[in-house]
Amino acid sequence: MRFCLVLICSIGTFLSTSKDLHPLRLSLCEIEYAEDQQSLTINLKLFLTDVNEAIVFDPYSEELAFCQPNEAPHAERLLLDYLNQFFHVKTNGTLVDLKIKQKKLSGEGENTALWVYFEQRMEDPLTSMEIKNAVFTDLFFDQNNIVYVHFNGDSKSMMLNKKTSTHRLEF
Repeated sequence: MRFCLVLICSIGTFLSTSKDLHPLRLSLCEIEYAEDQQSLTINLKLFLTDVNEAIVFDPYSEELAFCQPNEAPHAERLLLDYLNQFFHVKTNGTLVDLKIKQKKLSGEGENTALWVYFEQRMEDPLTSMEIKNAVFTDLFFDQNNIVYVHFNGDSKSMMLNKKTSTHRLEF
């Protein structure tokens, strides 16, 4: 599975060097539960052109200016509004309240990615998790969302998309 993921990402990087929009519609989500710290971290990597397309309907818009000194005052709220429609994590049957801890940009041009970091304190030990990741499936029929879940040294990976947008894990 990891080999396939590396292959997909390598092909995506190679193909996305063209002047067209990145041809592979992917997002990446990493979720890690740290039992000793009673914390859950969620990291999303989203192509900036896809974020702009989803929120302001223009992939090249500079209106929101994420992570720039002139970031729009409402940019983070609009991002969260969009994410809350298409992305959620439930732990032990309870919806995790997504509050952005940090954002950053990486890459350049068509390959610019917006990283969004969330962190949540966990009162009770983790026994189950439900992940819904349907980001950008409203825009792109071929969108795939890769999700990694790290729990006590064990990792699980899944590919979510329009047809299968939710997955449940038991620990």
